[in-house]
Amino acid sequence: MAIRKLKPNTPGQRFRAVNTFDEITTDTPEKSLLEFHKITGGRNNDGKMTMRYRGRGHKQMYRIIDFKRDKFGIPGVVSTIEYDPNRSGRIALINYADGEKRYILAPNGLKVGQKINSGRGISPDIGNAMHLEEMPLGTLIHNIEMRPGQGAKLVRSAGNYAQLTAKEGKYVTVKMPSGETRMILSVCLATVGSVSNSDHALEVAGKAGRNRWLGWKSRQRAVAMNPVDHPMGGGEGKASGGHPRSRSGQKAKGLKTRSRKNRSNKLIIERRSKGYGAK
Repeated sequence: MAIRKLKPNTPGQRFRAVNTFDEITTDTPEKSLLEFHKITGGRNNDGKMTMRYRGRGHKQMYRIIDFKRDKFGIPGVVSTIEYDPNRSGRIALINYADGEKRYILAPNGLKVGQKINSGRGISPDIGNAMHLEEMPLGTLIHNIEMRPGQGAKLVRSAGNYAQLTAKEGKYVTVKMPSGETRMILSVCLATVGSVSNSDHALEVAGKAGRNRWLGWKSRQRAVAMNPVDHPMGGGEGKASGGHPRSRSGQKAKGLKTRSRKNRSNKLIIERRSKGYGAK
């Protein structure tokens, strides 16, 4: 994985930085694991816009990903490492010993021909899916379940990883990429390693058109709108804005919105850092 900067032959290429796709081994996906992916353009079933700044974009097929990793005791071999237009990380096609094929999130360091497994009594090698209670302390993990058998919900984007820090009773303590420290049931599954394509954050689109190919329209600043369109709009010159808030008036940048009655609050040991996600 590496980033390549282009020569400034055009204004759109002047600052553009693209992925070299060195780890990709094929550009032909497995047909049996493809589904038609309808692009909504941010509209609901009534045709009403429910999400702004979405639309068009290149046609995509959805790759069915195995987030449950429930092929217990059946070894598999990595057949290919592929690009997935629906996510930032890479995916790997696994050929299992019983003849079944599945896509999984490819961790960093996974190679074609490597054997992987899932279940109990296996070694904590990269790509293996294990129960958290059987992993050594300090293991870097991704693709983490929140409830047993539900399928992975946490740590799935490019370059991310969590770390197993402690075990106590029926819970283990995991430090998340955001800095949050939380408890997760020890019988939940997680995959060893970090998610592939760690250089994704270093990519630069270079021009607005590249984001349009991905289905994102340009976003209008709130302070450039009229008062009828946004609470931060209006005013003469730059004497507008006020406290940052959403289109509906919900205050942003500091207002806590998490419910005090949230049942999972007792599982969070330390909240994420205040600067997480700030641009």
